[in-house]
Amino acid sequence: MWRMIDLEHLEKYRENNRIEAKLALGGLPHSIWETYCAFANTLGGIILLGVEEKKDKTLHPVNLPDPGRLIREFWEIVNDSKKISVNILSVQDVQEEIVDGCHIIVITVPRAQRYDRPVYMDGDPFMGSYRRNGEGDYRCVREDVEAMLRDAQIHTWDMTLLKELELSALDVSSVARYRRRMEHCRPNHAWEKDTDTEFLCRAGAAGRSDDGTVHPTAAGLLMFGRVDEIRREFPAYRLIYRECEGPGLTENFSLISGGKGWSGNVFDFYFIVYDRIARGLCLPGAEVGWDADGKKDVAGKADTGDKTEADEDPAVCQALREALANCLTNADYYGRQGVVVTRKRDEVSFSNPGGFRIDPGRAVKGGISDPRNEALVRLFHLVDIGNRTGSGLSGIYRVWRSHGWKRPVIYEEFEPERITMVLAIQEQDDRKMVIDYLTERVQASAEEIAKALGIRRAKTIAYLEELAAEELVEALGEDPDKIYRLKS
Repeated sequence: MWRMIDLEHLEKYRENNRIEAKLALGGLPHSIWETYCAFANTLGGIILLGVEEKKDKTLHPVNLPDPGRLIREFWEIVNDSKKISVNILSVQDVQEEIVDGCHIIVITVPRAQRYDRPVYMDGDPFMGSYRRNGEGDYRCVREDVEAMLRDAQIHTWDMTLLKELELSALDVSSVARYRRRMEHCRPNHAWEKDTDTEFLCRAGAAGRSDDGTVHPTAAGLLMFGRVDEIRREFPAYRLIYRECEGPGLTENFSLISGGKGWSGNVFDFYFIVYDRIARGLCLPGAEVGWDADGKKDVAGKADTGDKTEADEDPAVCQALREALANCLTNADYYGRQGVVVTRKRDEVSFSNPGGFRIDPGRAVKGGISDPRNEALVRLFHLVDIGNRTGSGLSGIYRVWRSHGWKRPVIYEEFEPERITMVLAIQEQDDRKMVIDYLTERVQASAEEIAKALGIRRAKTIAYLEELAAEELVEALGEDPDKIYRLKS
């Protein structure tokens, strides 16, 4: 069977966040269960019994006197629900192996499915749940356990009816903008003539309690609520958008939920942020003339129907919309640090609290959909935003690959749980191409470099400014006759 390590060259490996070695000469070590739980709740990993870690951190096998007895004892405990919450292993995951003439045991622990997490020991999820960090296992704090328990539910928690809140917690203008956009996306829809209350109930943004009173759902509150009301239910709720430009990447614009002049809810955040990203990057697909209403842009200009260079490549626009919607609909709004979207000159990052609910590799391949906030996904889908088929991430990767841009990067953190996707809107070697061109030509103008390399003039100037700030390039003369050369 396939393994992440080559047992014939065991000495090349070191303990890390996915490899743990235990001597086990005195029997099955109790710490094995902390590691089993930690691997299951994090990224998975391999436990090596009968392997010693030397002072120089290298791994070497020792000969287990009775590996069969240890394997039987292991299966007995892992199948005891009073000791271990769930057995996520198959028979093939626990094997006796011979390495350099020594008998060892190799236990391959997969990452647990979200409905099995948290995997814990001794019957107590709050004291017996562990995760992996570097070379060690650590006990999960209460909020991490609660986050895993929320994700394990069959119905996503954003469907919850918030009976302590009334519809007055929602921002009326946000609801109106949403309805206008839906009228544009889905003309003559059956809900078009409904009152706001009826409409919100049908859309899943509100519901009736047993006494007939209408209350917002968690999804409705997040999508349309006023920020002060949202924080009554989600104390850690925060939406942040930043723009960082210039050689020093100084922050020159920010939008924060709770700031003046806007509602602070998810729906309005999406449209304000997408508009600024698309316009700031001058990308194909910038929605010139469209805002949340589907009628005019955020500056209030009427839709002229004018086209931009962006319209030549709507796939990039769609991928960015998908990335932003994916970030917002998969966030754990009870989690710390909030949603953070950052636009740099040639890069956009989307970061949200909450871990992956499915294996990241399978998510990138596509075809599997398991959103954290199903009701939020539906609300976005009603206004033609987001992909409900599980192909969103794979579509983003496909678009970036077709443009020859840097492969999207996804980071997953666990203290606290957080996912960050970085989309670099630049070729792999643009800067190197500029340096190589100046090496061969000695000196050139930005326009000449841009034309020769097929890079937009604005991007070329940005690269030259970065290289100048790093003292790799120097500028001679003044605009519009400025030329550049490598600094000697």
